Amino acid sequence: MPSSSSAGADTGKKSPLAVAAFWLQSFRPARTRINARERWRIVLGSFVGILLAGLACHVAGGTTDSGLLWLVAPMGASAVLVFGVPASPLAQPWSVVGGNTLSALVGIACARWISPPELAAAVAVGTAIGLMLALRCLHPPGGASALMMVLGGITDPWFALFPVLFNAVLLALAGIAYNNATRRAYPHRQQPAADGEGLSQARAADADLDAVLARYNQVLDVSRDDLQALLEQMKWQAYQRKLAGIRCADIMSRDLVTVTHSTPLEHAWALLRERRIKALPVVDADFRIAGIVTLADFMRAAELEGYQGMDAKLRKLLGAIGPSGKPPVVGQIMTRQVRVASEQRYLVDLVPLFGGTGHHHIPIIADDGRLTGIITQSDMVAALFEPPKPPN
Repeated sequence: MPSSSSAGADTGKKSPLAVAAFWLQSFRPARTRINARERWRIVLGSFVGILLAGLACHVAGGTTDSGLLWLVAPMGASAVLVFGVPASPLAQPWSVVGGNTLSALVGIACARWISPPELAAAVAVGTAIGLMLALRCLHPPGGASALMMVLGGITDPWFALFPVLFNAVLLALAGIAYNNATRRAYPHRQQPAADGEGLSQARAADADLDAVLARYNQVLDVSRDDLQALLEQMKWQAYQRKLAGIRCADIMSRDLVTVTHSTPLEHAWALLRERRIKALPVVDADFRIAGIVTLADFMRAAELEGYQGMDAKLRKLLGAIGPSGKPPVVGQIMTRQVRVASEQRYLVDLVPLFGGTGHHHIPIIADDGRLTGIITQSDMVAALFEPPKPPN
């Protein structure tokens, strides 16, 4: 998140006209990223909620010429939150009921004991907001409830119970029924705590998010857990997008070190040690893949089950002379069944091979079947890891 100092530094390098244009862009309304179905769901929910609350309160309060006796105006703003943004912390049932009712009580007290109406209005709204913050029921329409009491000269505390409390309870109940019927969780449930292997990572992510929110230090119209869930989904979406565009030819190692079927084991072992690699593709005369020899193949051929006596057993294997009087060759120990991939294959297709089947090296072949490269786990990690830019 850009700080005010960095923003000032950026705009200071621009002309006054550019600064003014940049400032005016702040007034541009944000796009509402919902489809027509969701828009109609919100409209119909607000209609149903206000209708039910109004009818019930009208019947309970009796017929009167004054609409304030059975339905208060801030309920219209509450309906926008309850049905429009049911996941918002500002729209939860306790916020609707507590925010409107407690604010109404504050407004009634100010209307009764503070004589200048301008001062009473300011004190009512400010005190109501402070009380809602303290009791964790911040609800924007609550400020309107407090102000309405002062402007209407309402000094009867019972007005906070009926119609304000009655209105708020009915609207919250309507929100619970309608939102859940239309597959919107309300009250909005927070994300469950992580357990098992993901607990330590979750705690680290929680600490990072808490640190960022502490620096931001502003009220958000989204819960902390929902924000974290959205960030996780965004990272997964970015991960999938990045993988979707990468082909094997983009990341494979082209500096190949290969051997043939007849390469002596001693020479192959020397190549593994000198190049500090763990596998050697075995190719034929046409440079087509014939197998692969890995450290695991050497260990299996030397009958190594542990580290004890490893040097002696390897020296015995490498220095052995076969029945033909020749030293052992790669073809005697190599793995013949090799999983390969084409240059144009997407990297995302190889993730299950590296993650679930134990593959550490996958040779890459061209359209004609010739070996052109190899992808290792290190190549995969390098392709996927891109450190984010630090915020200004």
